[in-house]
Order: sequence, then C-alpha cells, then structure tokens
Amino acid sequence: MAGDDAPLVLSYTPLFVPPRRSADELTIAPDTQPAAPKEDALPLAPPSPRPSPSPSPSPAPRAVSAMPRYAPAFAAAADDDPPVQIEIVGGYLAAGGGPPPVLAVGAWRGEATVAPGRLRFAVPRAAFGADARRTAFVVGTLSLRRVPRVVTFQLLFTVLPDRPGSFAFDQRVLTTTFESNTLVSPEILARAPAGETRTVRRCFDPPEGWRFDKERQRVVIVERLGWQDDISDATLNAGSVEFAPAEEPGQICIAVIARPVVRGARTATIGRFEATLVRDRPIETVIKSGIRALDWREPARMPFAVGMVEWKLYVRLFDEIDREFDGRAGVDLPASIVSFLRVSRQDGGHMLVLQADPSIEP
Repeated sequence: MAGDDAPLVLSYTPLFVPPRRSADELTIAPDTQPAAPKEDALPLAPPSPRPSPSPSPSPAPRAVSAMPRYAPAFAAAADDDPPVQIEIVGGYLAAGGGPPPVLAVGAWRGEATVAPGRLRFAVPRAAFGADARRTAFVVGTLSLRRVPRVVTFQLLFTVLPDRPGSFAFDQRVLTTTFESNTLVSPEILARAPAGETRTVRRCFDPPEGWRFDKERQRVVIVERLGWQDDISDATLNAGSVEFAPAEEPGQICIAVIARPVVRGARTATIGRFEATLVRDRPIETVIKSGIRALDWREPARMPFAVGMVEWKLYVRLFDEIDREFDGRAGVDLPASIVSFLRVSRQDGGHMLVLQADPSIEP
C-alpha cells in the first residue's frame, strides 16, 4: 500500500489538443486542362521550323492534366504552432531535492516547471501528430522519480484533426406569386313598360380564394333597345349600367337601368361587368447548400433566403460524429449546438455563421 506521501494526479489540462495551424491542403481539380494559348498571343521566341509530317502510330491515351489549387495560398511555417501548455494538478508531485518530473509524448521528453501542487510542461505541437480528418488519441507518460523506484502516470490526450468536418444547410422557403384572371358576368336584362323606368340590381361574390381587383373593373352596356308604336328605335332608351354599393365586403354590385326618353316609349337595357380576379398563390421550394467544409480559421457563412420558414442543419464532425438540427424563422439560435462548433446570426439576423472552435469542449 502506498504511503501518505505517494504522488497523486488530480487533473490535467488540456484534455483536447488544438489542431495544427500549419496544416495546408492541396486540392486537385480533375478533368481540368490549361487553356490553349491564343493565336494572337505575343511570342516570346522565334518560331521553330515545323518538321515534315511522317506516319506514326496512333498516340497512346494521354493522361488528363489537372490544375492544382492550393489552400491556403500562403503556407505557414512549420514552427508557427505554439507549444501545448500542459498543467498537471496533484499532490506530492515533486520530491524536494530530487530530479524534476519528466513528461514523455511520443519521441519528445521534457522536464517540468514545478509550482506548488502543479507541474507545467511546454510540449511542441508536433509531438502529438494529427490526422487530417479524425481525432487521434495520444498517451503521455509522466515519470516521477522516487527512490528507489519511478512512479508513472498515463495521461490521455485527444488530438483534434486538421479539418473539423463539413455541413449542409437546407431551407424551406415559402414565397407568394401573384395570379390573375378575368371574370365576365352573365348578361342582365332590365325591361321597362311604356313611360316607366326600371332598375335591376345584382351582386356577385368572387370565387373562393380569389378577390376582385378594385383598380381593374368596368361595366359594359351590351345593348339598349327602345320602341314606340311598335317601331324600334334605340335612341328612345336613356338607360345605363352602373356600379352600385356592395351589400357585403368584397362583392361587386351593378345596376342595369332602362329609362325612356319620351313618354310612351318602352325600353330594355342589357348590361354586364368585367373584372380582374386576383389571388396570392403560395409556392414552396427547398434550397440546399450542398456539402460545405468547416474550417478552424475561417467561419462558414450561409445567407437565410427571403421567405425562409424552416431550416435544417446537418453537421458531420471529425468524419464520424453526425448531428441534425432544425429551426424556424424568427426563433433564436443557441450559441453552441454541438461541441467544437459555434453558431451565430449576423447581418441583422440574415446570415447564419458557423465557426469551428477548439475551445468549445464537451
């Protein structure tokens, strides 16, 4: 059984080793060939004589050249990664007058800076290594020399990859399109006996889901008829077709009037109205961002579409952790919906910003 002065490790930080800063990426765009020079380009050397053609076998299939794209454009120096500051908290970690504790990470070994109840190490970031896409686990060995033996502790570190992952952002958008149609009413007949005036009033409701455009409607006099002593004469009719006050909101009412010009004339008026019907027809679409990469250094920005009512965010971290989140328009987003990812709105709430952040630990 260990004595009361046996060394004890209570905690250590960090548990997660931050990603490398100098992890550059080379992306090859396949099936991309350099453009051929134009004929009118300025020659840099006199043209060489063209050899006479000679029969030759069919050329072998040529490999498709590719134009490389480097990201980022400026590569950071290998020593730009700051050392990982490891702090170990515990009891009886350093023996008075003895050799300092030693931490070994991979091929690196270093002595501690001793403080009361604490040990501090500055470990080169390269000692932990890294994977491009997945997290890696590295074990550090803390050695404390106690005569006549050496006490060791195994410290497990999770190393974050160079590229945090990817995401896709889908939005359900509801927009409204303006649809119109022309309505022609049935013909209405107003007939008046000799010497009298008659008015026929009719009201019309728009079809369900439609409404009348008050700016585009008119009355039409189809025909005016008049008779006196059984002789037809349209000038004997002073009738008209007019809009009348509506009985219910949204209606159109018209009055067809037959009015004689002289006493003893019989009259008949035929009229109708024409109006434009309008309605707002909703159109639902889904806008998909496609798969986009997350970056430790640069935030990913996705604008909210006009008319967005719902959204869904798919996140894949470290090539193995999948999460789905959804929300609605006008609802605030949580600052962090998953470890190592910060979510915010910018540009007055019209922009979704995703920032991979190694400081947001579980």
